[in-house]
Amino acid sequence: MKPVRAKKHLGQHFLTDLNIAQKIAQTLDDTTVDTVIEIGPGMGVLTQFLEPHFNQLHLIEIDLESVDYLHQNFPQLEGRIHALDFLKINLADQFPKQSLGIIGNFPYNISSQIVFKVLEYRDQIPFFGGMFQKEVAQRLTEAPGTKAYGILSVLCQLFYETTYLFTVGPQVFSPPPKVDSGVMQMVRKENFSLACDEKLLFRVVKTSFQQRRKTLRNSLKSFQLDKSITEDSIFDQRPEQLSGADFVALTQQIEHGQFSNR
Repeated sequence: MKPVRAKKHLGQHFLTDLNIAQKIAQTLDDTTVDTVIEIGPGMGVLTQFLEPHFNQLHLIEIDLESVDYLHQNFPQLEGRIHALDFLKINLADQFPKQSLGIIGNFPYNISSQIVFKVLEYRDQIPFFGGMFQKEVAQRLTEAPGTKAYGILSVLCQLFYETTYLFTVGPQVFSPPPKVDSGVMQMVRKENFSLACDEKLLFRVVKTSFQQRRKTLRNSLKSFQLDKSITEDSIFDQRPEQLSGADFVALTQQIEHGQFSNR
């Protein structure tokens, strides 16, 4: 079967370097999960290194031409090649009571949405990793106090140990992207319990970074907090200065302040 044609609207850039594909697959070596899901396998350059090691490998691919190619070249995965949009899948229904390792050479145009979905199903996903646009991979792993540090940095690092692994140049893709790529991984923290309201935390983080150059006292005005709450020194800081634990403490203060003012 002839190679799949890369489609711009799907953000497809097919990895051609087998050594890099193998290194990405090896990030799962120390992970114990019931099922491995590869997102956007394309022509299976990563799949070929995953398939021999995982009895429950599932491929999720939205491009029907790629799906046909995978059926032709990986007949042993019959029944585990899904022509689906990962962003629309209910993972709890599709893979009930299974721990999931999610990996892939992720489409750059939806990579942030994929990460938010992983966070939504984090109780089911102890491992997540793969190839991103370098800027996104750095954002997920960046420390507080840097320009790249943002919403996804806070939320991912709160629930996962995040690690930037290595950089990949454009020349190993077909067609070559206009940017460098980065491989990273996230391993869920064990026995972690969130000490505040989850929905409120996500709202606080997102609202804070919408005006990241302002202090929290100004960026969080929409919460209409009592002055006795906002006098705390944490409100003098900008959002990129706060760690995940700091945002939990901030959310606790806001939660208490809102409750007190009801």
